[in-house]
Amino acid sequence: MPVPFVLASQSPARLATLRSAGVEPVVVVSDVDEDAALDVARRQHAAAGWGPLAAADAVLVLARAKAEAVAAAARRDAIVLGCDSMLELDGEILGKPADAATAIDRWRTMRGHRGVLHTGHWLVDDRDSGTGGTGGTLGATSSTVVRFARLSDAEIDAYVATGEPLKVAGAFTVDGLGGPYVEAIEGDYHGVVGVSLPLLRTLLGELGVLFHDLRA
Repeated sequence: MPVPFVLASQSPARLATLRSAGVEPVVVVSDVDEDAALDVARRQHAAAGWGPLAAADAVLVLARAKAEAVAAAARRDAIVLGCDSMLELDGEILGKPADAATAIDRWRTMRGHRGVLHTGHWLVDDRDSGTGGTGGTLGATSSTVVRFARLSDAEIDAYVATGEPLKVAGAFTVDGLGGPYVEAIEGDYHGVVGVSLPLLRTLLGELGVLFHDLRA
C-alpha cells in the first residue's frame, strides 16, 4: 500500500506532475487567506530586524500555511504537501495577475528578460505513529531562472487572450500555452511547473519516506 498523500493545492499542473511520477494524491484545497498570511510574516520579519520578506521566503510561508491548514481541518492520516509559486522580476514579487491589462503590462516588462520562479514546498506528516508517522513538518523552496522570449505586442495580446496567464503565478506556463515564450530555464523544470520532484524526494527522505513509497 502506498503512503497516503494529500496535495493541498488546486493547481492542475501540480496534480499532473505528481501523476506523471506515479503518485495519485488526494486533493484538498485550503481556505488560507494568502494576503493575511503574508502580512503577518512581513510584520514578523520587520519586528525581528530581518528586513523585507524575500520572494523565496514568501512562497514558503504560503506553502506552510496551506499544508498546515489542510492538516488541521481534519485528521488526514497522510503526508500533506502545500505549495506556492511566485515570479521574482527585478526584485519585484509577482503572483497571478489580477486582470488581462495587468497580464499584458507584465509581459511587456518580462519579454527579453530573466526572472526567477520560486516554488515553496511544505510537508506535514499527519500519519498516525502506528503507521510510521513522525509528526514532522518541514519545507524548502525551489528557485529556477527563467529566460523569456522577446515577444511582439501581437504575441502578448494573443497569449493573454487565451486566459492562461490569468490563472498562474508569473502570468506564464512552461508546460502549456506559454511554452513557446520561454527560451530557457536554469534549474529544475518541475519547480517551474509547480512542484519540484527532486526537492520533494529530499524532503520526504527527511521524514523517512522514499519517493516510491507514494506510488500505487
